Amino acid sequence: MSAEQLEAVIKDVQACFSAWTQETPLAKMRTDWDEVFSKRPCTVGAKLEPITLGGVPAVKISAGKVDADRAILYLHGGGYVFGSPVSHRDLGEYLSKAARAAVYMLDYRLAPENPYPAAVDDATAAYRALLDSGFKPGNIAISGDSAGGGLTIATLLSIRNHKLPQPACAVPLSPWVDLECTGETMETRAAVDPMVQRPLTRQLSDLYVTDGNLRDPLASPLHGDLTGLPPLLIQVGDRETLLDDSVRIAANAKKAGVDVTLEIEPKQIHVFQIFASRLDEGVAAIDRMGAFILKHTSR
Repeated sequence: MSAEQLEAVIKDVQACFSAWTQETPLAKMRTDWDEVFSKRPCTVGAKLEPITLGGVPAVKISAGKVDADRAILYLHGGGYVFGSPVSHRDLGEYLSKAARAAVYMLDYRLAPENPYPAAVDDATAAYRALLDSGFKPGNIAISGDSAGGGLTIATLLSIRNHKLPQPACAVPLSPWVDLECTGETMETRAAVDPMVQRPLTRQLSDLYVTDGNLRDPLASPLHGDLTGLPPLLIQVGDRETLLDDSVRIAANAKKAGVDVTLEIEPKQIHVFQIFASRLDEGVAAIDRMGAFILKHTSR
């Protein structure tokens, strides 16, 4: 990695966020979000197919030769308010190539129009649809970043609650698992994190969970019983205010007997993997994601 790569990314992110005011319409904020995270053209090359899973719109991303019997359900980030398959297309293409599997990028319902539990319901319905279409649970992985990383773990809990078979594995990236934002790194990393700050995350929490119960395990999986979850690979950057979310959920998973691997990437920012076309570390991290998914879905 060159320092120039990372600084260029940070500059673009800060320019987007600093332009927002209290008067900025939500629709424009969502458009800006998609644009800043998809600024560079995708470099992998993939087939994109609009589909629905359990009544939820999605994009099936297939990069190169993929195994038809394996699937990755991907849940994008954006604080449950922003994000779409547009903002995360590049990451999806790299992941499909690395894991040799189609990535099903879910366009789940967003708050505040559709508050909790809409996102969990959509992700659970999509997973059930993959099972109903013939995929074996041992050939499915679930992944997601930031809010989508928290949603990944919440979906695993929902799958268990619905007595469905667990997928082979899951890969949460910088998961937001504590909607109260109580982690120490919310303060200790605030000066070096260009993307995520506590005031914004708390605003998003309240938009997503309207009844104030921010400790509901399906909203904040940090407070959930993780017993019986499949193997987890958690990736997070060392410059993140959400670093403690990853550290704490990994510790909880280990205590619950879950096979968990935590990777803390030095010098990296929140969900650095989304900038794979611009960051060498992003490509390397996605390659490790792919290897992990291959290991657990190819048995």
